[in-house]
Amino acid sequence: MRSIWKGSIAFGLVNVPVKVYTATEDHDIRFHQVHAKDGGRIKYDRVCTVCGQSVQYADIDKAYESPEGDKVVLTDEDFAKLPVAEKHEIPVLQFVPSEQIDPLLFDKSYYLEPDSNTPKAYVLLAKTLDQVDRVALVHFTLRQKTRLAALRVRDGVLVLQTLLWPDEVRSVDFESLDGAGEPRKQEISMAETLVDSMSDDFDPDLYTDEYQIELKRMLDEAIASGSNKVIRPEEPAPQEMDAEVVDLVAALQRSLEATGRRSGTKSESGDKAAEKKPAKKAAKKAAPKAAAKTAKKTTRQSTRKGA
Repeated sequence: MRSIWKGSIAFGLVNVPVKVYTATEDHDIRFHQVHAKDGGRIKYDRVCTVCGQSVQYADIDKAYESPEGDKVVLTDEDFAKLPVAEKHEIPVLQFVPSEQIDPLLFDKSYYLEPDSNTPKAYVLLAKTLDQVDRVALVHFTLRQKTRLAALRVRDGVLVLQTLLWPDEVRSVDFESLDGAGEPRKQEISMAETLVDSMSDDFDPDLYTDEYQIELKRMLDEAIASGSNKVIRPEEPAPQEMDAEVVDLVAALQRSLEATGRRSGTKSESGDKAAEKKPAKKAAKKAAPKAAAKTAKKTTRQSTRKGA
């Protein structure tokens, strides 16, 4: 898992550094909208209704329109001026009995991991909440939105559950219940007997999402069979060399050919030079020998004449 938020729980004068992780995940199979004719993906364009032009996300602001039709446009700078809880602090407001929180108020759940080399304060808070059987009401600011949240313990781990504000829960008044008759004692007794026969401890592993299982099986069978519902991905076309690269390769080839011709010329002249060099060396070696022979002859002739 990857943490989505870092901060600390302000528990009186105790500071508890934590990392926040999303506690749940959606396993529903995702679908894309496509053109029924050819399977092409459908794209959406942000178009301004006034000028008719496409608008980039960076150029979009938020606007409020009153019931009378007055429109107020706010920028990020305007939202930054609003009072919000400290972005990286979870202040504890009070501790309340867990049974007093209507489950209807629970929204999203997050795991909290200690973000300290010495998680003593984390363990202290978790143990305390577990023993007093109460939950801590806190403020939690995530993605520029401050929520009321319940801090409780699950298997030794702190869990943060955001709560809906009271005015976010709709009130109901169904007219169909008006004047409904009360059930008789015999009917209630039989219903209670039926409930008892179906009662057991809750085990979430006993229940599965049959719809998603069958949907996945249908998709796998369609892909394996290669039916007409399957659109195979197109094989990537072989990459063509860029024109500039082709020109460069041709230029290098011509350069190599030109170098080869010059090398041949040098090689031929080099061979001739190589042939001349041994002759010169032989002549140099022969010259001292000839001079020595001449000197010996002259010495002998002079000796004879002297005799």
